[in-house]
Amino acid sequence: MRNISFIIIHCSAVRPWQRSNVEDIDRWHRAHGWKNGCGYHFVVLRDGTIETGRPLEMIGAHCKDRNRHSIGICYEGGLDAEGRPADTRTEAQKRAMRELLERLHIQFPKAFIMGHNVFNPMKACPCFDAAAEYHDLQP
Repeated sequence: MRNISFIIIHCSAVRPWQRSNVEDIDRWHRAHGWKNGCGYHFVVLRDGTIETGRPLEMIGAHCKDRNRHSIGICYEGGLDAEGRPADTRTEAQKRAMRELLERLHIQFPKAFIMGHNVFNPMKACPCFDAAAEYHDLQP
């Protein structure tokens, strides 16, 4: 297994009526020339369903210069109806993401949970302070 230092939280940057499951993201990433498709390890849908993207053993493609030692989790949403960055997570997404992070914390107890924007300040993604929200799961 890879040495994991970070669990990086992302949003798919879609509006409330737009869909972004693993199949959609895989198609988007392949259209950008990513031969391995979906760059995230997990995608959390609005109804709380957790879909698996890349296997954990595979390096992700979700955060420049951090992929080798990280796990990428993306939630469906991140834009309001007008297309502005917003924390649009549903209660079901929040519950599912916490449960997923609790499981990953057991497997990777030294991994810091961070938002994508920490590594790329030009991005609003994931549109909430992931490190603060999951402070109890930090090493």
